[in-house]
Amino acid sequence: MDKEEEPRKIKTHEDLGIYQKAFNAAMTIFDLSKQFPAEERYSLTDIRRSSRSVCANFAEAWRKRRYKASFIAKLNDCESEAAETQVWLKFAVKCQYISVEEGRDLYSTYNQVLSGLVKVNYPPLPFG
Repeated sequence: MDKEEEPRKIKTHEDLGIYQKAFNAAMTIFDLSKQFPAEERYSLTDIRRSSRSVCANFAEAWRKRRYKASFIAKLNDCESEAAETQVWLKFAVKCQYISVEEGRDLYSTYNQVLSGLVKVNYPPLPFG
């Protein structure tokens, strides 16, 4: 008889799949953005800031999880930064700084991050 697997213990925000996806995507974006032209140094490389901010805000949310309003506010910040990152990705593809395939893969990853944040973040609507 197989021994049942123990449930995975979550000790820090780094143990959560959503955080791991966001962190890995941010690192991919960092590597890809190194190839952006110099004239984008202070514009489109803002994608680095927004992608990293998803992770940073998630870490803050984890630390504030005892306080519902603060927790939700930080998750809302994560959601905003993830959506901003998706906009920057569209610009990067349109400007031909990254391939369509790379853009689609990263955009899809951020859709997964957003989906996970929304499931955690929002209580049921008070209306139909």
